[in-house]
Amino acid sequence: MVSRRDFFLGASAIGAAVATSAVSRVSLAALPEPVLQASADTQPPLQPNSGLPYNPVVTLNGWTLPWRMNNGVKEFHLVAEPVVRELAPGYKAHLWGYNGQSPGPTIEVVEGDRVRIFVTNKLPEHTSIHWHGQRLPNGMDGVAGLTQPAIPVGKTFVYEFVARRPGTFMYHPHADEMVQMAMGMMGFWVTHPKEHHPLISEVDRDYCLLLSAYDIEPGAYTPKIMQMLDFNLWTFNSRVFPGIDPLVARQGERVRLRVGNLTMTNHPIHLHGHEFEVTGTDGGPTPVGSRWPEVTADVAVGQMRQLEFIADEEGDWALHCHKSHHTMNAMGHDVPTLVGVDHRDMTRKIAKLVPDYMVMGERGMADMAEMQMPLPDNTVPMMTGDGPFGSVEMGGMFTMLKVRKEQTAGDYRDPGWFKHPAGTVAYEWEGALASPSRAHDAGGQSMPLKQPLETPVEVQVRKPSGHGGH
Repeated sequence: MVSRRDFFLGASAIGAAVATSAVSRVSLAALPEPVLQASADTQPPLQPNSGLPYNPVVTLNGWTLPWRMNNGVKEFHLVAEPVVRELAPGYKAHLWGYNGQSPGPTIEVVEGDRVRIFVTNKLPEHTSIHWHGQRLPNGMDGVAGLTQPAIPVGKTFVYEFVARRPGTFMYHPHADEMVQMAMGMMGFWVTHPKEHHPLISEVDRDYCLLLSAYDIEPGAYTPKIMQMLDFNLWTFNSRVFPGIDPLVARQGERVRLRVGNLTMTNHPIHLHGHEFEVTGTDGGPTPVGSRWPEVTADVAVGQMRQLEFIADEEGDWALHCHKSHHTMNAMGHDVPTLVGVDHRDMTRKIAKLVPDYMVMGERGMADMAEMQMPLPDNTVPMMTGDGPFGSVEMGGMFTMLKVRKEQTAGDYRDPGWFKHPAGTVAYEWEGALASPSRAHDAGGQSMPLKQPLETPVEVQVRKPSGHGGH
């Protein structure tokens, strides 16, 4: 019989993730109970009740994994398994994740902690976990076939290493990676500094956002795992607007936003009403001299970015990816673009045979947010969300930063819509208007045409119907 102590000493010595099938039943019974979470609500920060103290993070529409202390080691238990993730109220997807959710729970530790993570595989195939950005023994890096054997179905492996540097990291499979990450297997890892760090500020609120993308046809439940480019669901923590909770802050608080990107394209994350600095990457905190004020930070594939700002402007401020088609929800990819084509007669004829038929975006894409268009079951509108002044016409990677004077420190509840002071909202002008200045209608050219056009080309003033390729 192998004792638990001898087993872990052996695992550390060879520097490899080891299957617990090599451990006795008595030792297996000593594994920490896996904690599961089915709710997609934002859970409050998990205050540390053992180990070194720190200011915990909040994972938007997510949660933090509890641990237990065992002879000075922080022990966690992750379960890789199929999950049902609610992407927005009433809209669910069949994904793979950890401990009942996708993304999996955030893991929080302190610099210098020795951590031990049990990983149980309840997927229909083998898996592994790569600890993205960590400094650790090569055999704990989680690349199946290269640094460890893959975790077989039904088995539990253990990873053990020291969290050597503070920062923002991720975890995800490195086995059948395209399938498993396309199915939603990923999670956050945050290592807090053990003492004051000259490049890491104390913040009042610390948020985590993990970017992921899926291709799920309207009415379907399961992602297309072979998709490489044409995704139609762009998510913050596997949620799409309007199913994403807002970030909240008390006016004057310092806020940190940790953003990780595990999609297949870059995302320019844009914050309204404030300027921030990039204070850290997955490589560590950035030198003070390299920082400058920004309102948009491009987060490339596989990167982490820490954005920090003072929430000094009251209001409900948009936070979103600035690729416009990433702030839309699911639709098919075979929609034609009929710019300038008058197809009203065609629409009337088709409607006689198909009563629910409608041309999408006849008056522009805003139609999709305004019309009660019949949708397949288990589908969220492409553009949606009702604000205090009407439709927000958004989806996907869009949420809000809500800053309030009266928000209590440590209170993460949604304060409701901002009450604008009198005279601070844009309004309709009803007075006389002078003739506006316009550019010269003919323009100019550096090289005259050899054969000038006989008939000037006129632009048909019609809004586009359809969204090319999306």
